[in-house]
Amino acid sequence: MSAYAVLPFISSRTNARPVAARSCVDEVYARVLDAIVEQRLPPDSRLSEERLGREFGASRLQIRRVLSLLTYQQVITLQANVGARIAVPSDEQVREALHARRLTELALIPMACRQAQKHDVDHLQHLIERQRQAHVSHQRGLAIRLAGAFHLHLAQMAGNAPLAQFLANLMPMTSLALARCSQLPQVWQQHVAMLNAVEKHDEATAVALLSQYLDGLTPE
Repeated sequence: MSAYAVLPFISSRTNARPVAARSCVDEVYARVLDAIVEQRLPPDSRLSEERLGREFGASRLQIRRVLSLLTYQQVITLQANVGARIAVPSDEQVREALHARRLTELALIPMACRQAQKHDVDHLQHLIERQRQAHVSHQRGLAIRLAGAFHLHLAQMAGNAPLAQFLANLMPMTSLALARCSQLPQVWQQHVAMLNAVEKHDEATAVALLSQYLDGLTPE
């Protein structure tokens, strides 16, 4: 494997035009994270600021903001004179991230149950259907991203912005736990049951189902 991982989904572009700072940062962040979750960028692959900047027409400052965020989320490691590499989290690191996620989501889901509205239920049903389709068509990365989107929307429904943001920062690391499964579980089926409980404002059942779901992500 080359010392520098190449983003396979980016075509080479010459004279690439810089885009607005925010949209560039969002685009680079989303696409690099997608590639990591889908393992198109293998664990321990090296990321080059120069390569990313050239491919996206982004400045080094913008690229560094993306790498800084991914470092904060423990998705990559960033070291002076070494550069950025895709993280290879240990089982213990995954357990710690999942424990933090458990504490956060178990606090949020009862609030989501109490505040669930029809438009929220409709949106979650749409996410579940997209998850099902992704699973059937073996779109592993998409299925994992949609699973995360389901839980983040539940967090937003709870109405506690700081906790929802904390969960959003944990999600990339815990998504890696799903990505490492040799056989991706049919998460969408678990989400159907969870949504039924939320729609009925059944806090106890929703908490139990969420806890069971997170148990399935925890390394042995």
